[in-house]
Amino acid sequence: MIVAPHPAPGPLFPAQDERSSASGKAFPAFARSSRQLTVVLVCLFLSVSGGLFTGLTTHQATAADPPTGLDTRSRRAIAAVGNSIKKAGTEYTAKRFDASARALENAMKQVDVAVRAGTPQLYDALLPKIQRITDARVMIELEGVAIAPFLPPPRPGTEPSAQTTTMEPEPEEMAGGEPASTPDPFSRDNNGTSFTSQVAPILASKCGGCHIRGQKGGFSLSSYEVLMKGPREGVVVFPGDTIGSRLIETIETGDMPRGGGKVSEQELATLKRWIMEGAEFDGSNPAMNLTSLSPAGAAAAEMDAPAEPPEMTAPTGNETVDFASQIAPLLVDNCSGCHIDAMQTRGGLQLDSLARMFRGGDSGPVLNPGNGEASLLVKKLRGSEGARMPAGGRPPLDDAEIALISTWIDEGATVPENARNESLKVMTQRAWLAAATPAEVTARREEIASEHFALAGGVSADMNTAQTAHFSIRGNATPETLQLVGEQAEAGLQATSRILPAKSLSSSGAAGEAFFNGRASIYVLPRRYDYSEFAQMVERRSLPADWNAHWFYDGIQAYVAVVASDSDGPEQVAERLAAPVASLAVASRADSVPRWFSDGLGQVVAASETKLDRSELAQRQSELVTAVGTMDSGKEFLTGKLAPERADLIAAAVCQSFLTRERKRGFDAVIRNLGQGMPFDAAFQAGMGVTPTLYFDAWLKWVK
Repeated sequence: MIVAPHPAPGPLFPAQDERSSASGKAFPAFARSSRQLTVVLVCLFLSVSGGLFTGLTTHQATAADPPTGLDTRSRRAIAAVGNSIKKAGTEYTAKRFDASARALENAMKQVDVAVRAGTPQLYDALLPKIQRITDARVMIELEGVAIAPFLPPPRPGTEPSAQTTTMEPEPEEMAGGEPASTPDPFSRDNNGTSFTSQVAPILASKCGGCHIRGQKGGFSLSSYEVLMKGPREGVVVFPGDTIGSRLIETIETGDMPRGGGKVSEQELATLKRWIMEGAEFDGSNPAMNLTSLSPAGAAAAEMDAPAEPPEMTAPTGNETVDFASQIAPLLVDNCSGCHIDAMQTRGGLQLDSLARMFRGGDSGPVLNPGNGEASLLVKKLRGSEGARMPAGGRPPLDDAEIALISTWIDEGATVPENARNESLKVMTQRAWLAAATPAEVTARREEIASEHFALAGGVSADMNTAQTAHFSIRGNATPETLQLVGEQAEAGLQATSRILPAKSLSSSGAAGEAFFNGRASIYVLPRRYDYSEFAQMVERRSLPADWNAHWFYDGIQAYVAVVASDSDGPEQVAERLAAPVASLAVASRADSVPRWFSDGLGQVVAASETKLDRSELAQRQSELVTAVGTMDSGKEFLTGKLAPERADLIAAAVCQSFLTRERKRGFDAVIRNLGQGMPFDAAFQAGMGVTPTLYFDAWLKWVK
């Protein structure tokens, strides 16, 4: 076990740790990417060719006979990608475009995993399918459906500099040998874009009211010189790089311009071409005001600035409509893809959070607190102004649902301060969780488990399940292995009686199911390769080579993923499950429990169940001393600046100090307070007598 000196009170950081740790990690946000050139060229091609999905629904699309010379795993990968593409085509033909997008996204992820783990020969065999995915993705986008970006992975062994020429098809190739009818806006053959006569008029007319006559958000583009310098936050135009240029990003995401302005596709192509050509200035004085370069821009700059967004006010307690449980679910169900989690926001309106909703879109604010029927949001939902929303073939909201939204606005569109920047999806999830029974949560987690295994390429015919008082176990392993995992998970949960009340751990039946607010899931992966692929496909991350188990908890999802096969004995399985099961149990006590607290206590429990010899104890002690000795202050730990391995050691050591005779009573009070609904910081201070920060500082000072 890890040996740590007994401390005086000292803290641990109160914010949730988002770095990685050996017993479980927070998921990174999905990275956003774009392939503007491909989209432009493919759109040109598809506008004249059409019929792409017709071939995807045929037997040929699945490539039933993969090229010879490939191993079994490679052939299965090719078949899996083909099946996903075929499903996308079937759904597209049936006009179920959302389902088609999801199937195509699955094919994208399968390609990514296959290429990462495969050979150049497998990559070459996948090339036709990669091209189908690229083209089909654009067809889906043309239907107004949001779909993840797709950047074909490079051929194994290919230098990065060769990726563009290898993976980005030329216009002639994409059009079957026929040149595209419209020149590529990025082409070097179309250079010579003029800043003074082409770019400045666009910026002056679209951005003049806010960023030439004024400096909204601290950003001014009054002249070329000022534009290229950028605001305090950093440069917004990088010559030769449209993806990295913030100016282009804000336009493409719909964040700018506001107040009714809109940059057309042709204008956006001009701005991009200018940046790709080097973002040069062709006038006589780069400090000259942009409005002086364009009469039209001068007039635009004199226009009134967009209407300011309405002020957000706190609830009074007299409201009849609750936004989190009644309005947010309606918006998430009906606006996702176009205004929530959108790759390119429609009309500049983002509804991912209340703060963004209040900001409005291109046409200005969409909420008029106190007057629901006068609010643009309600008008668009009723179809009384412009095209009725939601778009994309989705059915309109019924009158009762629109009336509910209107009533919320009539009552002031009040917003709790702590919810103003929270994701509407998270808000909706929490509202559902608060009202759901443990049995309903169990059912939802089992649905998620099925989705996860399908995403990771699991074969449903090979899937087995098992169930214990606290866990639902699922995986492509034998029933006997799943039963062993279930038994060891229950034993591991009972071992957490060192840190959690034994009475709550020994419950069974409905009470046992309620411990995690619904049975927690355990994903059993027979091979390390399966475990790695699961992380790649489901969590979109790579795992350290020495990992064989980890945990995740966000309220709705609560699971442990573990490597376990028929050749593993009870001791091996128990050792792998000890830390993640204990961490999951701690994390589920309250939403406010920080990551370091769960991870540290999980490691303490695991260490208490593992017998280490003297040399191993000495090594761990030495590593802890080194980790502490390299720290100048606790701030390095609190801000996540330590290497994960060292941060893990410190978290475990500090958590172990909670269990000394002098601190155990206070620690038990912390756990009890959490169970009664107290936020973590308040629960910690009430139990230990100091804040987590003060506790950590005192501990660090004593140790050093």
